[in-house]
Amino acid sequence: MKNMQENTKPHLWWKRSGKKTIPRQARDGERSRTIIVHSIPWIFVCLMIFAIGCEQPLPAQPERPGEPVRVDLTPKRPAEDVNNPRMEALRIIQASLADSDPLVRVNAIEVIAVTRQVRLMPKVERLLNDEFVPVRFAAALAIGDFGYSLSEKLLRGLLKDKNENVKIAAAYALTKLGFAEYSQLLRSAIASNDQTVRANAALLLGKSGGKDALKFLYWAMQHKDSDDRVTFQAAESIARLGDTRIYQKLWTMLISAYADVRLTGIRAMGALGTEEAKNALITMLDDDLLEVRLAAAEQLGMLKDPAGEREVLQVFEKNLTAGLDEKSRERTYVLTALAIGQIGTPSLAKFLPQLLKNESKFVRIAAAKAVLQSAAKR
Repeated sequence: MKNMQENTKPHLWWKRSGKKTIPRQARDGERSRTIIVHSIPWIFVCLMIFAIGCEQPLPAQPERPGEPVRVDLTPKRPAEDVNNPRMEALRIIQASLADSDPLVRVNAIEVIAVTRQVRLMPKVERLLNDEFVPVRFAAALAIGDFGYSLSEKLLRGLLKDKNENVKIAAAYALTKLGFAEYSQLLRSAIASNDQTVRANAALLLGKSGGKDALKFLYWAMQHKDSDDRVTFQAAESIARLGDTRIYQKLWTMLISAYADVRLTGIRAMGALGTEEAKNALITMLDDDLLEVRLAAAEQLGMLKDPAGEREVLQVFEKNLTAGLDEKSRERTYVLTALAIGQIGTPSLAKFLPQLLKNESKFVRIAAAKAVLQSAAKR
């Protein structure tokens, strides 16, 4: 799952580098290189949505007698469309579905499912036949999460896919569409010898919502053959299913010396969503790493707590990206956009238009997601 071609989880995955974090110097001066992000963290093809303009002025008279009147019939977008962040966000996501980078397509698919863009679901459905495993996996998950029953026949076809990860994604989607018998495929996959399949099965069991999955998740988390991917994903899925017994495990993740483990723990605490989990997330707003603080701000925003707003504002007000290398700057802006989308205050939302124009396609996708989330809240 940590290799781009094998990463079939359409979320931000973080890989441990083996180095411990460095104490903060002047809060954000010296940065740890602990975080290596494969899905950003998360050459657009121009599939733009144009509004046909019908207000082009015609010249009253030809410039010279006998000269034909030349009328510009090129479709024009109204000015309000050009400056509408929501329309721009939709254009970004639609273009990203056809991007040459499969990881861009994966991120775009997830945004469509999360923000409920039903008009784009037929395009997601077509990606069930994509040549790349992560894209097929993400498309199947999106269809299941959306409850897009028109794809049932194609999902049944994916049960015969040559990749086991895609098969269980199809089984998950069919389960979400009401075919409960396919949940058994997920329970069987949790015992797979392939750690990627096992971790993805843990992800899907957590998303399925059935409390009967807990015993399988605890087994996977505690089994001596499970690697870190499986252990941490199982813990997050247990939290997603609302089992508060997992809190202590999540707390140990938050105090890990490894930034990637802290980030996973933050996401899991957000999934748990209890008052105790929220308080634990607030403590992470004082973490040494800006990326960790932004991730905590995002999860708190998801829990309707704007406590992380100040951390996000400082990215712009204190220019915290100054001096960062390209990848670090990209990570920071992606996490910033995701936090803005969850917190949603006007003081933060005003920065989204500039993030929609960022040079990084991953930043633009994250900003588009935030814009669509903000529009839905209004």
